[in-house]
Amino acid sequence: MFNKLEEVVDRFREVEGLLSDPAVVANQEKYRALTKEHAGLCEIVEVFQRYQKICEAVAGNRELLRDADPEVKELARAELPELEETKAQLEKDLQLLLLPRDPNDDKNIILEIRAGTGGEEAALFAADLFRMYSRYADAKGWKVEIMSLSEADAGGIKEVIALISGNRVYSRLKFESGTHRVQRVPATEAQGRIHTSACTVAVLPEADEVDVDIDPGDLRIDVFRASGAGGQHVNKTESAVRITHIPTGVVVACQDEKSQHKNKAKAMKILSSRILESMRAAQEAKMAADRKSQVGSGDRSERIRTYNFPQGRCTDHRIGLTLYRLDAIMQGDLDEIVDALTTHTQSEALSGQEG
Repeated sequence: MFNKLEEVVDRFREVEGLLSDPAVVANQEKYRALTKEHAGLCEIVEVFQRYQKICEAVAGNRELLRDADPEVKELARAELPELEETKAQLEKDLQLLLLPRDPNDDKNIILEIRAGTGGEEAALFAADLFRMYSRYADAKGWKVEIMSLSEADAGGIKEVIALISGNRVYSRLKFESGTHRVQRVPATEAQGRIHTSACTVAVLPEADEVDVDIDPGDLRIDVFRASGAGGQHVNKTESAVRITHIPTGVVVACQDEKSQHKNKAKAMKILSSRILESMRAAQEAKMAADRKSQVGSGDRSERIRTYNFPQGRCTDHRIGLTLYRLDAIMQGDLDEIVDALTTHTQSEALSGQEG
């Protein structure tokens, strides 16, 4: 680990030098890349420097244990446990910081929520989930932009696709992909019986132009008249757009905007992210044979979480976490769940390194 840390420090100094080079400053693309790398290395270097100071303090206190003055020895003995604890924590922090980073962690996301089994109740739960993620995004200072929305008759949502943009959105929400199950008494249930419904959630990293190279010749673009609520343009102009990526069979349709151009732009953004996700899933499938599937594998068919309203309970089945504060969670208070999933994944990665 320490050889790796020395390499990080050397690279950090090298990057600092490059950032002051006029030729690099003049090349905006290279300058932005180095600035991003510098920010990533900076945290590791700062923690490593604190670790080195703590190591010096520990060594100094151990030396003082042999001092002739009893008071000095006692003071050193009293300080040593806290210093050792800090040293151990910083060592663990450094191990985590040196883990390979998910290249998508800094990306915005395309969030897709679809009502599954359960009819209207599933659609109402889909609306609840979208509200939950929207409030979490608000708390983080992120922006939520609806790309496509299909509403249900009873006020729920059949399907919603939204772009969530902000600081490291994917790193916080990437574990939300999967089947979310709800257990509660529907408002329409006269007998008070608990029903079980489900929704699927997909979290896709927003694709950059450099991530996915789509050949225009591989696209079939159809235009049609929008349907549903939307104003006077509905059924009068062909503003809705459907794009089919012929090699993969991926189909995306957008009709929320009055402008055909805007609908096409939104559809292309969703299409690119879905293709990027399919590429990532294919890579994971190849690796799955060689390693145990970890949290966030992206298996949409897997039930990942249950929201039990009568008991006020939320259970994440992947890590066995149960919290009895469902009201707060549905209001967007997701940090405890997200942090637990992140910690679990990091622990799995560390175990893999040690193995």
